[in-house]
Amino acid sequence: MSSAAAAPREPKNEQEVLGTYRQMQSEMQGLIQNLTKIEMDRNEHRLVEETLTPLDPDRRAFRLVGGVLVERTVREVLPTVREHRGNLDIVVQNLKEKLDAKQKETAAWKAKYNIKTQEEAQAANRQ
Repeated sequence: MSSAAAAPREPKNEQEVLGTYRQMQSEMQGLIQNLTKIEMDRNEHRLVEETLTPLDPDRRAFRLVGGVLVERTVREVLPTVREHRGNLDIVVQNLKEKLDAKQKETAAWKAKYNIKTQEEAQAANRQ
């Protein structure tokens, strides 16, 4: 999804400007929620990895696979947990980049059309 392809069309009136701005904010909130969820998953994987690493490789370990609890050994489970955490690291990085891009796009839209939040408008009125 490139920035040029995702660029909103030129609005015809103030309502379209605000609607597009709200949509951008909503998209940012969605990205933040996804990022938070995946970071929590990544931290859980890290904790499992830290817990399993010092254990005997032949010790029993249980893993949830597709909603089914499966018995394995630490030797079998640990590489999979490490791989999944590595994949989650990549996904987190990609989501952070998308969020950065969306924040810049939203800020540019806000500046272009001189959009002020209620707090900003109140602060300007106080001065």
